[in-house]
Amino acid sequence: MEHEDFLFFVSRLAVASRLSQESAFLQHGVTRCLLHSIAVAYYCDRLAGYLQALRFRRRQLLRGALLHDYFLYDWHDPDPSHRLHGFHHPARALGNALQDFSLDPVEQNIILRHMFPLTPIPPKYREAILVCLVDKGCSLYEVFARRPYSNWRIQAAWALVLQGASISLSGPHNS
Repeated sequence: MEHEDFLFFVSRLAVASRLSQESAFLQHGVTRCLLHSIAVAYYCDRLAGYLQALRFRRRQLLRGALLHDYFLYDWHDPDPSHRLHGFHHPARALGNALQDFSLDPVEQNIILRHMFPLTPIPPKYREAILVCLVDKGCSLYEVFARRPYSNWRIQAAWALVLQGASISLSGPHNS
């Protein structure tokens, strides 16, 4: 996994999950939840590369980052179950991720603790701390940028996930 390409990793995870469903939901500003999750994973990967001395576990870092907002609902809807979304969505995301994947403790901690300090329990692992910080930076950028994420790798990962979803939906097994 050390040298596995980011795009390949994202597409492989997307095929095994409901990740493409995140494209239906707005997250911050005009940014879709899927694009936000891909951006968080991408920038975590880049920072981990620069901070090699900290020896991040790349597979866990990327999986946790891609699944940190795997709550799969539109939190802007006035549905009472979406109240206090900021406090409750990490547990919903973790529940959904556990339905689709076998997650190790690092990945679970990334998903469950990424909203610190809004949620009071801090992240336990360096990978979870990095996702928590990058998530805050990406969220701020998304709120204030007119057209966030023109980076070709982020756009390509977004397209791969959506293309994979349409291929699996229109494939011979679903005719």
